[in-house]
Amino acid sequence: MGMGANVRREVLLQFLLTLWIWGTVRVSEGIWLNLPATGTKCVSEELHSNVVVLADYVVVSEENYHLPTISIKVTSPYGNNLHHKENVTHGQFAFTTEEAGNHLVCFWVEGHNEGDADVSLNLDWKTGIAAKDWESVASIERIEGVELELRKLEGAVDAIHENLLHLKIREAELRNASETTNTRVAWFSIMSLGLCILVSVLQLWHLKSFFQKKKLI
Repeated sequence: MGMGANVRREVLLQFLLTLWIWGTVRVSEGIWLNLPATGTKCVSEELHSNVVVLADYVVVSEENYHLPTISIKVTSPYGNNLHHKENVTHGQFAFTTEEAGNHLVCFWVEGHNEGDADVSLNLDWKTGIAAKDWESVASIERIEGVELELRKLEGAVDAIHENLLHLKIREAELRNASETTNTRVAWFSIMSLGLCILVSVLQLWHLKSFFQKKKLI
């Protein structure tokens, strides 16, 4: 009984740890968007480099026989085109980030659609381990059950480690930027103080010369 209780306790702890890790890493997000009849609506997410992104998008309408069409464009932080489709009702895109920063996804309704009502769109956005095809991994490596869950857990731990490293790098960059800004502010303050002292000396010299010409001193 004691050994069985220990096994159940270890399984429970592992399960709770898995829930905590998956709850900590935000790897999947379903978004509902209302696209205006005119104009563009965009969503963005900040990602670091070497992150796998997989997304599905689909137009949702009560009139299934006549779905409005949309266009989509995905751009990297430096403006590189990652995905671009026009006149579609659904689609999918996938890429691995090469640049760190905000990745922008923009949607707009095609101009020839009838009516001025908003268009509903569902965007299923997955990043990191959520975008990985675990079924293919299990089939190729012939793993299942607890071993597959442990592999997912290992992937989640790796994702957390990469996020911590990314945050550490960002913190160092922000600290360097803050130190540079403080140095510049200090030099600006010293120069401002020196300029004020110089102006005060010139004013005293001018007043002294003026009073001497007027023979007041």
